[in-house]
Amino acid sequence: MKMRYFTYREFDSPDKPGSGHAMSPVILGMLDAARKHYGKIKINSGFRTEAHNEKVGGKANSSHLKGLAVDIHIDGSTDRFALYEALRKVGFKRLGVAKTFIHADIDPDKSPDVMWVY
Repeated sequence: MKMRYFTYREFDSPDKPGSGHAMSPVILGMLDAARKHYGKIKINSGFRTEAHNEKVGGKANSSHLKGLAVDIHIDGSTDRFALYEALRKVGFKRLGVAKTFIHADIDPDKSPDVMWVY
C-alpha cells in the first residue's frame, strides 16, 4: 500500500524492524486519511510482536498483534478532541481514550461501535 502521510517504519514494533509492513492496509489507509485532516498524528504503538506486547503489558488478544490497532500520542484536551473527531470522520468505530494517547482499531473479532477510557 502506498501511504502519503506515513512511513511503514512508524508502525514497527521496536524489537522487529520492518514489522510495520504487517499492518492492515485498511487501517493504514484510514490513518493516512485522518492525518490529512489532522496533521499531528504521532504513532506511539502500531504492530507489536508477542514479546513487545508482553513487555508493555498489552492484553493477550491485543489487536496490535494482528496489525489492526494503533496508539496515537496526544498533548492535551484540545488535541484529544480534534484527534478523536478526525478518527471518527474516517470511519474508526473502536476507540479507547487515555490521558496521553488514543487507541484506534478495526478488529472485526471485537465489538463494534465502542469507546472506552483507560
